[in-house]
Amino acid sequence: QVQLIESGGGLVRPGDSLRLSCAPSTRTIRTYTIAWFRQAPGKDREFVVALKPSSGAPSYADSEKGRFTFSRDSAKNTMYLQMNSLKSGDTAVYYCAATARGLITSSLRTIANYDYWGQGTQVTVSS
Repeated sequence: QVQLIESGGGLVRPGDSLRLSCAPSTRTIRTYTIAWFRQAPGKDREFVVALKPSSGAPSYADSEKGRFTFSRDSAKNTMYLQMNSLKSGDTAVYYCAATARGLITSSLRTIANYDYWGQGTQVTVSS
């Protein structure tokens, strides 16, 4: 069982930046596919970004390309989601997810493919 602990959420203004963190309970997380999803009030959970263990390049949702950056610090065993130029539409609970299963790129966006989820961290973008 892998536990994922997200942190870093908060209330920011439009145009601000925020960095979310995801700390897993396993040191072998580098062998997992890791993803960030988000869920806005009244909406379905949606894919933000994912990184396969075999790939050096994250796969982003089109709407976040250029604004969000996924990174991993192996020394700290922590993953990050750097979010820049935040908009009110980015307001949501952000979840870190992981799976040990090998996923093809077209499957990265499917919620059911992830076995482990964090509790979520709230991001609110408001003036």
